[in-house]
Amino acid sequence: MDRPRRHEGLGRATLQWAVAAYVVAITGFAHSAGSPPTLMAIKARGSLVCGVNEGLPGFSNVDERGVWSGFDVDFCRAIAAAVFGDPKKLKLVPLSADARFQALRDGKIDVLARNSTWTMGRETEFGLTFVGATYYDGQGFMVPRTLRVNSALQLDGAKICVQSGTTTIDNLSDFFTSNGLTLQEVVSASTDESITNYNAGLCSVLTSDLSQLYALRLRLAKPRDQLILPDVISKEPLGPVVRDNDLQWIRVVQWVYFAMLNAEELGVSSRTIDQAMRSQKPEVKRLVGASGDFGAEIGLSNAWAANIVRYVGNYGEVFERNLGATTPLAIPRGLNQLWSAGGIQYAPPIR
Repeated sequence: MDRPRRHEGLGRATLQWAVAAYVVAITGFAHSAGSPPTLMAIKARGSLVCGVNEGLPGFSNVDERGVWSGFDVDFCRAIAAAVFGDPKKLKLVPLSADARFQALRDGKIDVLARNSTWTMGRETEFGLTFVGATYYDGQGFMVPRTLRVNSALQLDGAKICVQSGTTTIDNLSDFFTSNGLTLQEVVSASTDESITNYNAGLCSVLTSDLSQLYALRLRLAKPRDQLILPDVISKEPLGPVVRDNDLQWIRVVQWVYFAMLNAEELGVSSRTIDQAMRSQKPEVKRLVGASGDFGAEIGLSNAWAANIVRYVGNYGEVFERNLGATTPLAIPRGLNQLWSAGGIQYAPPIR
């Protein structure tokens, strides 16, 4: 009679252990996956909070009236348009390079759209996800024409202004070490400080992403006296970043980017969106929400992509408005042209 009781006791203990283990597992899963959904929080708040550069013409800049403009700013507006059908339901938070990722990680912003380079370390260290490369860039150098150099290989021993908290410092060190060159780094905490130091002659070279060099050159008294060298010493895929604990929000931000590319490829722009709403082409109908429930499947209205194009524009419109040939920066699209036009911008289809 004692033996069955021991088995019974063992059975109860085993069952209790199994229940406890199950509870721990479920609790752990809930802790990792049960953070308040970002999209739900944004809708409840009534606005998107988007981190941007403190001031970079063409990408993120504010004028004397407090009006923001730029390629990255427009991407923030596109997300707001997708979520609310209103690009103005948006709060922009200017962030330094040093503070940007921690601000996102700490939940102070919903998304970071601040000319940030996609690297493995940034994803793994901070627990973040880059949703795509909205702008393909590379690091370069700006020098006064009076320096009479035409290659970065002629910069041995130069004083070079570089910003902290960026991939630029590591790329600079790698390039000079690999080529047996020496340098003196003049490190600054912001782009404003970098351009001030360069303008004051504290360094003879300014290094940054090429897109940023085009923008910073405009802030100098005599932009035409400055030469951007042809050397490109790194890959700098720039793109928006979100926390990696919310798959729904990752998909929303990612597909905002993809929708802007698909719209350009399909010839759907802010000028033709009304015509596109009546289109019988299957690809266009799916894009504008006339067929399928693609918006509903990620927590948005089915007009999400149509609202992006109507209120902000497709990818090409945003590029040309902020960076293209008719702007002071006059940056060629280059790699950022659509794949069908010789570039590498490519989006999965909406289907």
